[in-house]
Amino acid sequence: MRNTPIARYTQPHQFEPLLPQTGLDALRERSRGVIEQSLRLSAAVHPDTLASLRELVREMNSHYSNRIEGQSTHPHNIGRALRRDFSDKPDVARLQRVALAHIDAERALESAVDSGATALSSTFIQQAHGELYSRLIEADRLTTEGEVIQPGQWRTRQVAVGRHEPPPSEALPAFLARFDQVYARPHLFEDQLIVAAAAHQRMAWIHPFIDGNGRACRLQTHCALWPLSGGLWSVSRGLARRRDEYYERLDAADAPRQGDLDGRGNLSEEELRRWCEWFVGICEDQVSFMTRLFHLDGMKTRIQALISFRAAHDKRIRPEAALPLYHLFLAGPTARGEFQQMTGLGERTARTLLSNLIETGLVTSTGHVAPVRFVFPLDALLFLLPELYPEAASRED
Repeated sequence: MRNTPIARYTQPHQFEPLLPQTGLDALRERSRGVIEQSLRLSAAVHPDTLASLRELVREMNSHYSNRIEGQSTHPHNIGRALRRDFSDKPDVARLQRVALAHIDAERALESAVDSGATALSSTFIQQAHGELYSRLIEADRLTTEGEVIQPGQWRTRQVAVGRHEPPPSEALPAFLARFDQVYARPHLFEDQLIVAAAAHQRMAWIHPFIDGNGRACRLQTHCALWPLSGGLWSVSRGLARRRDEYYERLDAADAPRQGDLDGRGNLSEEELRRWCEWFVGICEDQVSFMTRLFHLDGMKTRIQALISFRAAHDKRIRPEAALPLYHLFLAGPTARGEFQQMTGLGERTARTLLSNLIETGLVTSTGHVAPVRFVFPLDALLFLLPELYPEAASRED
């Protein structure tokens, strides 16, 4: 942590530069690679399978964003909350409600982006904060000092965040207006990761709310990346796995300018660029990891391993389920009769097997005659998507 005195910021020029101006060619090339790989991932399998993955990623985002705040709940408790099954332990139930609010807020904000909202704007982060905290009862939105967090309300008093003292509340409108001038305008497609990275750091620097700034910033960043990621990979997962470094890098980018070669703004351009490089690296790791998991031959092998394991431990599951399950992954929703035929079993045996697959959560269907769909149940992730969400395989808290 830096030992420089706390500076007071009252004018927007004091948090310049808002974008790095040097060393951009290599960074753009890396960003372009992330974008291209992400677009290929979205074309890898059937859209319905990707929709199932998005639901899993939303749960992961909730878990990891709250874990960064030191307030995570176990993935199985998040799954219970989605079924409206809340713990009788008050602290666990509160964390379940926070997780559920995050999932619902993220879904609503994604819809707003799809409808044309500009994610990297002060209006959007105010909406993000409001979407999250308006879904919580008052008792669930208290600061550690017992102050009630008002959904979407800019802070009205001064705060300090470690060695950083954000702009006073009366100066927030000017800083937020400057944020909008730089980040909310159109940018080149290849620059969008860099812009999202810089905006994440500078919005955290402004610290516009009395509490909930980290969660709101990550919701905003998720939605800024939504047109690129399609919700198929999680930057929050990458940040949570390097939580201490995440906070250190954010803090380092608050540093004042270090000499004449460090840009022309009040803050360090070199540190801002380093933050952007680190953030792009997080995105590279996450999209590359997910691409490897969705390699078709690898997924076929993992589905076969899952079914072999289940068949060895559960007489209701048979090895013949592997082929039609892989078909679901590739081709999307499939008529029950077609699924049963692909098992190569007799009609009655195949029908019983499908019922057992639905009962044990390996496939899903909306009704007795509706097509069956591929899903990613938590208790199968160790086989289907190993290391993606390892907390789901751990014992509950």
